[in-house]
Amino acid sequence: MKNILTIAKKELRTYFTSPVAYVVFVIFLILSGYFFTAILFVTRQASLSGVAYNIIITLLFLVPLITMKLFAEEKKLGTLEILMTKPVKDFEVVLGKFMAAVSLFSVMLLSTLVYVLIIFKYGNPDSGPIISTYIGVFLCGIAFIALGLFASTLTENQIISAIIGFSLVLLLWISNWLSSYIGEAGQNFLNYISLSTHLDDFIKGVIDLKDVIYYLSFVVLWLFISIRSIEVRKWR
Repeated sequence: MKNILTIAKKELRTYFTSPVAYVVFVIFLILSGYFFTAILFVTRQASLSGVAYNIIITLLFLVPLITMKLFAEEKKLGTLEILMTKPVKDFEVVLGKFMAAVSLFSVMLLSTLVYVLIIFKYGNPDSGPIISTYIGVFLCGIAFIALGLFASTLTENQIISAIIGFSLVLLLWISNWLSSYIGEAGQNFLNYISLSTHLDDFIKGVIDLKDVIYYLSFVVLWLFISIRSIEVRKWR
């Protein structure tokens, strides 16, 4: 655990010593603030449901920017090999980098709590759906991060990493859209693997254990694949 935390701290420092974290944070705040204000004035409802979907769409673009450097930069600079020669295991490196990205994402998400304060100040919303919405957005966000981290293990070019990460996240986000064009078995499969399908209940105020298990299993799967991707690189 000590190695994981050390790597996570190192990654967090690199985030904030480069403009990436600040640019992503500012873009996120501007877009989420715009969506919150626009939807609140249009609907006149003390709800985060519409904002949550727009925040997730924003994260579709921003998360690959957060994860693109995790391994790609180390490969380009040749520091990954140095890191791997130290007394750390592959899974510790992957989990440390994942934890750093999740920490940055968590700070971004916490910044939106100001919208909740505004809603409670000027309305009387049900806190249940708000809590479940935040849980759903967080789980979906860390699923994006796990997928983006895997994309970063495939290349040493950060731009290519971001493009691959965005493409994978988008494909798994809209996979349920394609379900109507294939047979029933295929429909069920595409609906199940779709990241968006499992978010709906959270935003409606329902925390279903199967949706929680899906997101956590998704994260574990792609972290496992990322570890294997790093191991394969060692033998090249």
